[in-house]
Amino acid sequence: MRALFAARLGGDNPLANIEIGERPTPSPEAGEVRVRMRVATLNRHDLFTLRGVVGYPITPPRILGCDGYGVVDAYGPDRPPGTPDIGAEVILYPLRFCGQCAGCATGDPMLCRAFTLLSDGDLEGSFAEYVVLPALHVIPKPKALSGAQAAALCVTFLTAYRMLFVKANLRPGDSVLVVGAGGGLGTAAIQLAAAAGLVVYASSTSEKKLDQALQLGAAQTVLAGREAAKAIAALTGGDGVDAVMESVGEATWGTSIRAVRLGGIIVVAGATTGPNPPANLSRVFWHQLRIVGSTMGSLPEFLSLIRFVESKKIQPLIDSSYPLAEGRAAFERLESNEHRGKIALEI
Repeated sequence: MRALFAARLGGDNPLANIEIGERPTPSPEAGEVRVRMRVATLNRHDLFTLRGVVGYPITPPRILGCDGYGVVDAYGPDRPPGTPDIGAEVILYPLRFCGQCAGCATGDPMLCRAFTLLSDGDLEGSFAEYVVLPALHVIPKPKALSGAQAAALCVTFLTAYRMLFVKANLRPGDSVLVVGAGGGLGTAAIQLAAAAGLVVYASSTSEKKLDQALQLGAAQTVLAGREAAKAIAALTGGDGVDAVMESVGEATWGTSIRAVRLGGIIVVAGATTGPNPPANLSRVFWHQLRIVGSTMGSLPEFLSLIRFVESKKIQPLIDSSYPLAEGRAAFERLESNEHRGKIALEI
């Protein structure tokens, strides 16, 4: 089967590690399903893998890709009842859990000490003609969405959903600042938050991306930089926002920690510009701030997200779409940070 894979990891030019060619076609084992892929979207996780920044040891070649939309192609033995029929259009829940550790026993599988995402560990990813995953992890595709929009739910929208409504527990009327508002996660957070009745503030270094944020539902925007926190304070009567959705890291941490109100919460799901900003601990304890981490989301949260997207008629923002053969160009677009929304691969 044709696939886009990392032939190597690391180096001075990580995108040079991308190759597109033939890889073995996988076969589903007991309790598994094989999906004939149609569309997947790029995630920062794919870039980090190419750079050699991985949570689990990986031996190249490794097929990249963490999400996707496709058609059920085949089941292995012991197909669970109620799973979609052969030929059904589905989207992928891309995580696996050990089911045995203390984290799994808490009832929140995202605390699993050994959870893996497609393309992690020994799992091949979704940038291929076929992908295999647990049979219970394929969900009927929302009919109102395109293939690319549906694929975007699997990682990016799920991450934003957990940040907003599970970790921050935000409710209608609460205020939230979304930093890095132009990328996939930022646009997803804006769309979800606005649909839920939150007062959304957005920041970015790009005026074009700020204009896009307003179109997606942000109430106010501020240009990222040294004055961003002061601008948020002015817009909120000096109080600051109830919550900040942080995924940028070092470049925006100073804004995030100064823009949140007394007793507010900062939810961190990434650090694309660096993971080690000054902590500013005095502000943390004097302002009694809560800083919590968030990663992906559970299968029940994924199902709740899909229901929410369908009920609110949310249309995920797609920046551009590339055929698999032009996958390196898609990664160049992602690495440039010029994109607005998600970048799709047509498989």
